[in-house]
Amino acid sequence: NAPRRATGDRLPGPGVSPWRRTIRYWLSRSAIWVMARGYLRFRVEGRERLPDGPAIYAFNHLSWLDPFVLMAVLPFRPRLFFFGPKEEDMTRGGRNRLMVWTGSAIPYKPGKNDLLAATRHVAAVIESGGVVAIAAEGRIGAIEDRLWPLNEGPAFFALRSGVTLVPIAINGTSWVAFGRRVRIRIGEPIMALGRPDRAGIAGMTDVLAERLGGLVSGAPAVAPPGRPGRWITEQFNDWPEGSREATRAAALH
Repeated sequence: NAPRRATGDRLPGPGVSPWRRTIRYWLSRSAIWVMARGYLRFRVEGRERLPDGPAIYAFNHLSWLDPFVLMAVLPFRPRLFFFGPKEEDMTRGGRNRLMVWTGSAIPYKPGKNDLLAATRHVAAVIESGGVVAIAAEGRIGAIEDRLWPLNEGPAFFALRSGVTLVPIAINGTSWVAFGRRVRIRIGEPIMALGRPDRAGIAGMTDVLAERLGGLVSGAPAVAPPGRPGRWITEQFNDWPEGSREATRAAALH
C-alpha cells in the first residue's frame, strides 16, 4: 500500500528497488555471519531480553569491528540498521562504501546540519519495524571495562519514537585475534516513558549509563595479539585523541 512504500522510500541505503535492498541485506548479513564466526568465538548473554519489534540498541564502542560483531550475533529480524558513522562523504573508504551498499547505515554528517534528515531516517526504520543500533558514547574507547560519557542520541530517538532502549555491552574487541572470545551482554530494556525534552532525555541517558556501565564492569583487559591481529584491529579505528595510547591515557586521567 502507499504508506508502506512511502516509508520504504525514506529508509537509508542505495537508490535501488526494495527487493534489491532486501537481497543485499540478507547477503551481507549472511556473509558477515560466516566470516565473523570463522574468525572469532562469541558468547551472547541475555538474548531473551531483545524485543521482538522496533527498538533502539545502545552499545559501547571499542573497535570498528563492533557493528559487524552485532551483525553476526543479533537476529536477522527485525532488520538491523546502524546510526552512523559520522562521515562527510560515505563514498570514500571501503568500509563506508560497504555500509552504503548493504543499506545498513544511517550516516550523519557532523560538519553540516544533517540531524533532521538522520532523524527522519531513524523514524522510517522504526515505522518499518526495524531496529537502530547506536554507539552510545559517540566515539571509540580503549578500555574494556570503562565508558566515556554517553551521548543523548539513543535516549532522544527512543523517546521520540516511543520504543524501548536496549543496552548492549561488547567486550573483547579492543584487540582482535583469531579464535578470541568476544562477549556480548544484553541488558534489561529501558521503557520510553515521558517526552523527548531535556529532562526526559537526561533521565533516560542516566539510566542507560548505569545499566551499560554495569554490563561492562569487571570485563578483563585484552592482551594485544600478534602483528596480523594488531593490523586488523587498527585498520579503521579513528582515535579522537590521535592514538590508542593517548585515548587510553585520557580515559584514565
